[in-house]
Amino acid sequence: MTSSMDKVNQFRDERNWRQFHNEKDLALSITLEASELLEIFQWKTAAEGVENLDAIKDELADVLIYAYMLADNLNLDIDDIIERKLIKNKEKYPVEKSRNNNSKYTEL
Repeated sequence: MTSSMDKVNQFRDERNWRQFHNEKDLALSITLEASELLEIFQWKTAAEGVENLDAIKDELADVLIYAYMLADNLNLDIDDIIERKLIKNKEKYPVEKSRNNNSKYTEL
């Protein structure tokens, strides 16, 4: 089975776009696409925002695609970096202090 990373790489390599995808521009693109995702919710209630699920899917996919490309450029394994971050977050947000509490770790 082909992974999402493989599919993203195949898509960009078939178009020879890797040459345009430097780390700075990919990081910028992640932010721009995340802003487009936010725009779906602008001036709406949370419930109204999620009514446009197709647009949310498209913009979220764009964010993830650029994130995959950036990770690939930097030879980072997506699963490894997520696991590493979850370990850090477990230390910052122990269950006994953070359960049912949305405070930042510095305020726990």
